[in-house]
Amino acid sequence: MNPFLLAALLALAVPLSATAQQQDAAPVAVLTGAEAIYTADPDRPTAEAFAMQNGRLLMVGSAERVRAAYPDARRLDAEGRTVVPGFIDAHAHLMGLGESLLQADLVGTDSPQDIVQRLQSFAEERDLPEGAWLTGRGWDQNDWPGDTSFPTRAVLDDAFPERPVWLTRIDGHAGWANTAALEAAGLQRIQRADDPEGGTIIRGDGGAPTGVFVDAAMQMVEEARPELTRAERAEGLQRALQKTRRQGLTSVHEAGVGRDVIGLYKEAIDDGRFPLRVYAMIDGRGDAFDHYCNEGPLVGPRGLGYRGRLAVRSVKFYMDGALGSRGAALLEDYSDDAGNRGLLRREPAAFRRDVAAALDCGFQVNTHAIGDRANHVVLDAYEDARMPAREADPGRHRIEHAQILAPQDLERFAALGVIASMQPTHATSDMPWADERLGEERLDGAYAWKSLAESGAHLAFGSDFPVEDVSVIEGFYAAVTRQDAGGAPEGGWHPEERVSRRAALRGFTLGAAYAAFQEDDIGSLEPGKRADFVLLSRDIMQAPASNILDTEVEATYLDGEKVYPSRDGQY
Repeated sequence: MNPFLLAALLALAVPLSATAQQQDAAPVAVLTGAEAIYTADPDRPTAEAFAMQNGRLLMVGSAERVRAAYPDARRLDAEGRTVVPGFIDAHAHLMGLGESLLQADLVGTDSPQDIVQRLQSFAEERDLPEGAWLTGRGWDQNDWPGDTSFPTRAVLDDAFPERPVWLTRIDGHAGWANTAALEAAGLQRIQRADDPEGGTIIRGDGGAPTGVFVDAAMQMVEEARPELTRAERAEGLQRALQKTRRQGLTSVHEAGVGRDVIGLYKEAIDDGRFPLRVYAMIDGRGDAFDHYCNEGPLVGPRGLGYRGRLAVRSVKFYMDGALGSRGAALLEDYSDDAGNRGLLRREPAAFRRDVAAALDCGFQVNTHAIGDRANHVVLDAYEDARMPAREADPGRHRIEHAQILAPQDLERFAALGVIASMQPTHATSDMPWADERLGEERLDGAYAWKSLAESGAHLAFGSDFPVEDVSVIEGFYAAVTRQDAGGAPEGGWHPEERVSRRAALRGFTLGAAYAAFQEDDIGSLEPGKRADFVLLSRDIMQAPASNILDTEVEATYLDGEKVYPSRDGQY
């Protein structure tokens, strides 16, 4: 067809469609006055205005055409702000964030003594009853000057001889207990126990536990800790939702939840207190898998799930631990720990059976893999599961993190259609010590965003909060600079793996939506899609890189309604 004729027909078609929409009860609103509108639509990456009604976009284009199509619409003036699609975090722990906000915050502590001071202040502020457990999250021995070895229970025992203390490492893959906590968990039993599959009890002289437990071994202590009440978890959830909407997040992929959390989310949705979309990965270790395997995935209209807020169609498995606690499974020894290659949390043969069962139930499979050995095992299992093809297999399987890749595995992501779900701030958090832990040669396949993208793999970006900060702006900055907040190192850490600003925006919008089968409804500003968008204080696509982190989220809209800042206190 003549391209000019096609353009003319399209110009007519959009207003006609819009006119039909105007007959609906809800008024049309038109947004104009932006410094720039970045749509994340590859066919029309920028626009000047858009119209919306009933939570959906009607028209996106020039201000002149949109105003002409809707002359009587309510006007929204962006007042020179930059507009982008609502941010999507493709890997996070919403409930984990909520629970961490009820605990002592240990992020940024620089020594065991600093941790003790924070714990004492927290216990005093909260007026914890005698004997109540004292919990915290966020310590990272790699950030301590001098000795970066794991701490021991002795320093906690001196400060808290009778109160049980349990402190989760920043990555959630190690925990640190005092003697009172070990006694509550059964110290003698733990002392006699072998390391569980996929976990390590750190031991000292004579085999006595030092107080640090890695990965699967953490359960030995956690099962003794009193569970939070439902009211406490609901409070934590609301605190977490306050943070997400302030950061411009309109959707989060929740990495590993059970039926109890899904039930809590549904209650908040029904109460109108859930200003977020969640794509839930059910925990492959719990009863949620059996339940949803029998009931079928919770997909809902257009893939957005329960009331457009909660979709359940994927399962989360773990293949290894984390690099910071040396639990990531490597093909060769850690460069700073001879004889240690990390942990496989599941035997490869058993994992292949897990994957096959998930595919037969129609689930997308999303597997935590950080080390190069873990990634290799997962890719092998995904490849094996496709032979023969399974009718219920939805495809788009993911590897969560995909941090360290062997060269021969990098191109397998695209070949197998596996999505690399990665977190840019992990690279900038790990870079001070990653070379010592891995050696320079392995860093060639580390945090390899650009190489994966150029190979044809789909990327989805997230933060892994509360492991990292909730801020998407920080993730965007890390993706395009590979530098810390101070601009170090100059030129970026392994700068050949930086991505363009357009690719970074896509990773936190349309790329993440694709990873959840939701790209037809969210992830970009296009006619027919949900009106999820964010107003930013500066143009992150054009501003000097050094100014990106100064960007503020000034407003967040979900389904065309402002959820931050709230006008009526509903959220």
